[in-house]
Amino acid sequence: MEAFEYQALDAAGRTVSGVVQADTARQARSQLRAQGLLPSTIGPVHARERAGQLWARGLSATELSLVTRQMATLLDSGLTMEQALNALIEEAAEPMTREVLTGVKTEVTAGLSLAGALGAYEKSFPDFYRALVHGGEESGALPTVLQHLADYLDARQALRQKTSLALLYPVLVTIVAIMIVTGLLVYVVPQVVQVFQQSRQSLPLLTRGLIALSDFLRGAWPYLLVIIGGGVAAARAALRRPAARRRWHAFLLRMPWLGSLVRGVNTSRFASTLAILVGGGVPLLVALQSGARVMTNVVMWEAVERAIERVSEGASLARALGETRAFPPLLVHMVASGEASGKLEQMLERAARLETQALERRLAVFLALLEPVMILLMGGVVLMIVLAILLPIIQINQLVH
Repeated sequence: MEAFEYQALDAAGRTVSGVVQADTARQARSQLRAQGLLPSTIGPVHARERAGQLWARGLSATELSLVTRQMATLLDSGLTMEQALNALIEEAAEPMTREVLTGVKTEVTAGLSLAGALGAYEKSFPDFYRALVHGGEESGALPTVLQHLADYLDARQALRQKTSLALLYPVLVTIVAIMIVTGLLVYVVPQVVQVFQQSRQSLPLLTRGLIALSDFLRGAWPYLLVIIGGGVAAARAALRRPAARRRWHAFLLRMPWLGSLVRGVNTSRFASTLAILVGGGVPLLVALQSGARVMTNVVMWEAVERAIERVSEGASLARALGETRAFPPLLVHMVASGEASGKLEQMLERAARLETQALERRLAVFLALLEPVMILLMGGVVLMIVLAILLPIIQINQLVH
């Protein structure tokens, strides 16, 4: 069966579009008419072209987890890859999901592996996802790997939602405070200080500084926006160069608090990936290569590459990881214990869980400190503005008396 993209009119006269599977275009039209749709245009779907059209979009984290779990169940039930994809396309509730899965099925039918087919939709299936799927296909344990991957996606989504909800209030307070301070400096302060300037009295230093800052913001705000936008674009362009990106990632790891956070995130992802692949029967070297692909920090990715070389030379995994000095001692000790006891998968899962818990504690402490610090900072800014306005008034009253 092939996939056909269509545009049609429903019973209410509204234009609808989507993807339908059929052997021929005529059969696709018949299916649409049976659904009460009047097709206007219909044509075959080319996965690579649709991938380009869908580049700016992608499956949500919830949809990705659901699709992954369903595919694991279907493959574990004995269905072929094509049959599993057909079932997923029929069950998909979102048109976006149906289109992506249809494109993946087209690529698989053309002879690509599942990981290769997913590569056409990088926005929906990130690098680490494709790396795990590739490892599962190489080992023949794809259903097991997909099941563990779905559990990992659920846990990561839960952590992301928890962090987003905790950050919502501080972000809203920050935005409102910035808007209030900007409004005071741009509109309120100039009108108030006109009265003081007409008195021809020497203004306090704080008031003169506030007037200068207000004049600067009113006159230079377009240039400031251009400078900020240009700086962001230049930074992104610089980070595309490997040398600059490596220096930046090394700097992040050296930072006091942020460094441990970045190291913890990468360590958790690396340990989770290895646990999933090792549990699925993937050879250790292949699992390490897939684990290296999930690292977002270049310095830690290079450390994994060095560890792969040492393991291929006959060193133990714990020793190879310890020699890099890029991973927390907890992971190294857990891996050593797992290798000695023959329970490497369980030790890797435990290490990933402990790193995730440590990450959650760091985020909780950060968010607990962020709110009072932000309130104190914004309160100090407002206090300076109020003092700059009140000092001339106090000075004028003293002259009158």
